[in-house]
Amino acid sequence: MDIIQHNLTQDILDSLGEGLFTVDKDFRINSINRAAELVFGLKRGDVLGDFCKNIFKSDRCLGDCPIQRVLETGENVYDLEGQMRHTSGRKIPVRVNAAILKDESQRPIGGVVSFRDMSYLEKYREELKSASSFQGIVGQHKSMSEIFRLIEDISESDSSVLILGESGTGKEMIANAIQALSPRNRKPYVKINCSVFPPQMLASELFGHVKGAFTDAIRERVGRFDLANTGTIFLDEIAEMPLQMQVQLLRVLQEGTFERLGESTTRRVNVRVIAATNRNIGKELAAGNFRDDLYYRLNVIPIHLPALRERRSDIPHLVQHFINKFSLLSSKNIAEIDDDAMDLLCSYDWPGNVRELENAIEYSFARTKESILRASKLPPSIKNAMPAQSARYFEFETDPEHLGQDIKHLKTILEKNKWNRSKVAKELRIGRTTLWRKMKVLGLLNPES
Repeated sequence: MDIIQHNLTQDILDSLGEGLFTVDKDFRINSINRAAELVFGLKRGDVLGDFCKNIFKSDRCLGDCPIQRVLETGENVYDLEGQMRHTSGRKIPVRVNAAILKDESQRPIGGVVSFRDMSYLEKYREELKSASSFQGIVGQHKSMSEIFRLIEDISESDSSVLILGESGTGKEMIANAIQALSPRNRKPYVKINCSVFPPQMLASELFGHVKGAFTDAIRERVGRFDLANTGTIFLDEIAEMPLQMQVQLLRVLQEGTFERLGESTTRRVNVRVIAATNRNIGKELAAGNFRDDLYYRLNVIPIHLPALRERRSDIPHLVQHFINKFSLLSSKNIAEIDDDAMDLLCSYDWPGNVRELENAIEYSFARTKESILRASKLPPSIKNAMPAQSARYFEFETDPEHLGQDIKHLKTILEKNKWNRSKVAKELRIGRTTLWRKMKVLGLLNPES
């Protein structure tokens, strides 16, 4: 009966599309499914009984093991990004879920890890990046062009950066661009959201702890600053960091030193810090929620990201960018959006900024069965919203220099393609409707059309 039950369990695991393996309390693999074998080029008999770190060689094995995390915290891990190695040595991007396995008495006996191979995303990321304005960031408005120039200017710098902007404006993408262009771009790049951890857990995440440092510290843990040594750390939602933690962070910025929780040994790190917040930092300083000295240490290079409603001329470009993205991710052949839908998107105020716009296009994609996105398929919150009085598709008249450059650029492409809008739209990677609208605003409609 046990053999039958074992075979049935294995058949169930092998039927799953996600890769999956289980380990005992010593982190030895005791089961693995067919999907995991296929993704990593493994054979079940060669890995059973071996340590998982020896097989998968994940970038998280040394300091942020998902199984160790769930054993320490008792909380499951969801959608943790990382990389695991194929038997050929190739790194495979994955998103990992992890949970504790317990016996009949509810005592931990090991863990289960499931993962999704995210390699397919690399294709669309590269295609979208090549069509975008700057390091995968879409933005042609003057305010965004100035930010792009600033990032290029500071590319050789190791100074701290503070990115300010409303939620959904793309602060993490700006941090990624800064890191990608820096001399540390081949060094570790570690990210942490300071708002999702309670104070003691945040201290452990940032600086690490030794065994016994607190009740649930059953193993030594390497902190994010250790993991980021010689590289870059991105501290998102920095304004939500507790005041005591701010003192510790200030010390790292000033001296490059810290201690793990429960340890008196001083450790030294060389880390570039990029921080971000969606809060009004002036109000946080005035209220005493954020230290002045830490603010000045972080704010060496400030970057303020404008809200989407402040750069409405970018909305058509972003819309087409997301149409391209979801066309690649889905099997739907959707290339453009109709005028009524674009009118609604351009007149909406976007309190959730670019993230809300992306969600709106994804929603419309899910509902669309034809080859064009229509207004009827937009989310109700957008269809029912009052139009913003300041809405206009293109704001070139506020920037004459930019207007002249844009006219010259578009006219060159039109003439090269003998004013064939289909060819021009394809070269610019925008829809024909968006192209026609832009030609109309810029006064470039062919007199014969």
